Parts: sequence; structure tokens; C-alpha cells
Amino acid sequence: MFLIIAFLFLTAQNNHQMKKFFIATAVLTAMACQQDKIGYVDNIRLMDGYKEKVAVEARFNAQKETFNKKRDSVSQVFQMEAQAMEAQSKGMSQQKAQEAYAMLQQKGQRMGQELQQAEQLMQMQGQAEMDSVIQKVKKEIIAFGKAKGYTYILGGGEGGSVLYGVESKDVTDEILAMLNSESQE
Repeated sequence: MFLIIAFLFLTAQNNHQMKKFFIATAVLTAMACQQDKIGYVDNIRLMDGYKEKVAVEARFNAQKETFNKKRDSVSQVFQMEAQAMEAQSKGMSQQKAQEAYAMLQQKGQRMGQELQQAEQLMQMQGQAEMDSVIQKVKKEIIAFGKAKGYTYILGGGEGGSVLYGVESKDVTDEILAMLNSESQE
């Protein structure tokens, strides 16, 4: 490279060409020296190891289990009412029995709708909480990248954009440690 620069310098015929030469040399040198710092994160390993995400998942699973028990309990009570109605309907006129079954059917539909709405609300709240965790992780990755001088931090794992990465460029453990230390504070 030095020989090329020396040759171009010697062949420059006037000051204007020398200025252009020095500017071009400076630009080429700057470009050659500039090197992007790139790392990647295994998204799956990061999220599976992040204590706050694990806690959100555990809370959601506990709520889901409680909901399932409530649904099963309500269903058993309704089945008992239906069996009692069936036993009572044997002594009723056909019209009274039909009215009683219609009321029981309406009650069953109302209960089903209420349970479905409660389940949808629970799922929406769980998803909102998980979205919040994901946004926090993204912000922390950006802050980590800026603090450590990275030009790019790529996402790896299932569905990620890194097909191969040298392990020395994997910053997952560093980010995971930072996230987990923050969640303990």
C-alpha cells in the first residue's frame, strides 16, 4: 500500500492533483481502518434464561390452571343441575319440561360465554405482559450494543437471521447476565 501511495505522490504533477491525492488517500485509509463490530444473540436461549420472562410465564400458567379448575367446577355444577332437571322433568307436563330445558340451555350458554370472555381476557393480559418483557429485552440489547461499541447485534436461534456465527461473537450470555441482574434489583 505504501508503494502505491509513494508512486501516486511522485506522479502527481501539480498541487491540485496532490490535494486530491491526499484526500483520496485519507478516505481510503479511514475506510480500511474502520471495521464493524458485530455480535449475535441466540434469542431462544436468551428468553428461556431471562428470569423475568420465566416469572411472567409461571404467573400465566398459574392463572390458567386456576381458570381451568374454575371452569371444571362450574361445568360439574351445571351437569348436576342438568341431571336434577332431567329427574324433575319426568313429573312435569311436556310444555313445562320444554320451558325448563330452554332456561337451562340459556343458562349454559351464558356461562359458556362468560367463561370464554374470562379466558380471552386472561390471554390478552398475559400477552401484553410478555410483549412488555420483549420490548424491555430489545431496549437492553440496544443499550448493550451502544455501550460496548457494536455496529450490529444480530438475532439467532429459531427464526433468527444468523445462520452461522463464531462463538466468540455470541453475546447472549453477557446480555442475559445483565438482564437477570437488573430483574433482581
